[in-house]
Order: sequence, then structure tokens, then C-alpha cells
Amino acid sequence: MFTGIIETIGRITGIQTDGSNRIFWIESPISNELSIDQSVSHNGVCLTADALDKGKHRVTAIAETLNKTNLGQWKTGDLVNLERCLPLNGRLDGHIVQGHVDCTATCISREDKNGSWNFRFKIPAQFAALIIEKGSISLNGTSLTIFDVTQDEFTVAIIPYTFEHTNIHTAQPGTLVNIEFDIVGKYINRTNQISNYISH
Repeated sequence: MFTGIIETIGRITGIQTDGSNRIFWIESPISNELSIDQSVSHNGVCLTADALDKGKHRVTAIAETLNKTNLGQWKTGDLVNLERCLPLNGRLDGHIVQGHVDCTATCISREDKNGSWNFRFKIPAQFAALIIEKGSISLNGTSLTIFDVTQDEFTVAIIPYTFEHTNIHTAQPGTLVNIEFDIVGKYINRTNQISNYISH
């Protein structure tokens, strides 16, 4: 489990293709502290470190992951948000994040508010029931609060610290980001679906 509080940013230094899989080497300040088989959130995607080498770690993304996330668009030099899993005695400063991306969202606008930034995103319409005003969302692994919610769009306000210490500053209109909706909201939505099915 993760919290959506990004620890650091990594940089992709190498990409390989192995069948339907893609293999990424990532250089970061925490790579030397990782161990083989450790779970790490990469842009909100839970991936396993499977090799370590001089300040870098390697992860493998399978076809299912590539299809549901923005990892298929990663290029050498891209910046990646990183977070290690929450220790049992840790604080849940963000919200409960599983590292299981539900879909991607498209950035449709970016506005400099002279001290903060507003980014607006559009999600696939089938996920509209999972966004609520002032609700939590994981965006590229970052726990954020959404507002100005419409049927399939929402806005997030970014403070300077988050802008500087995550890769949100690289997002421009057209950029795809990984989205994980609040797990509590997903369970409530599922319960309502089952209740409606049973009642009919």
C-alpha cells in the first residue's frame, strides 16, 4: 500500500523490449536503498525492482500494465514519481493508494495562478461515477484533491512544493497521466451496482 506522497523523482536511463514486456532502468536517489523484489510506485504503478546497479534499479512492465497506463509512452530521460510502500508504523499523509492504475486521463488545460497551478483533466466517461467534489485521487501516484468536477472532467490545484518535487510540472495539454480512483469510492460504487442488480 502507498499513500500518494511522492518520495523523489527518478529519471529513465534505458528502455528495452522483451516480447510484449518493456524493461526500464531508472536512476534515482532511493535506488541504492532498494532491495530485489521490493515494490515501488512508479507514476502510481506498483512495480517490482528486479535488478540494481550503481544508483539505478530495473523494473519490468507487462502488456496489461502498458495497455492501462502511460508507461507505454515512457522515453529515455523522462521523469518518474517514486514512492516506496508504507511501513506499518508510517503515517497516512495522503490517502490509501494501491498502485493499481484504473485508467489514464488527458490534461486539457494548465493555468498559472501566480503562486499555484491549476491542471484540468478529462477521464473516460465510464469512470465518471468515481470522481466527486473535494474527493481524493492518485494522479501519477500523487495524492491530490479534486474540484470543479463535471461529468468526466476535474481540476487539481498544485502548490509550489508539489510542482517542484513531482513530475506534474512536465504536464501540458495532451499529456496522459495515470489515474487511480479512491478505493473507498470504488467499493461504494460496486456495492450500489450489486444492490441495483439484486433489486431488479
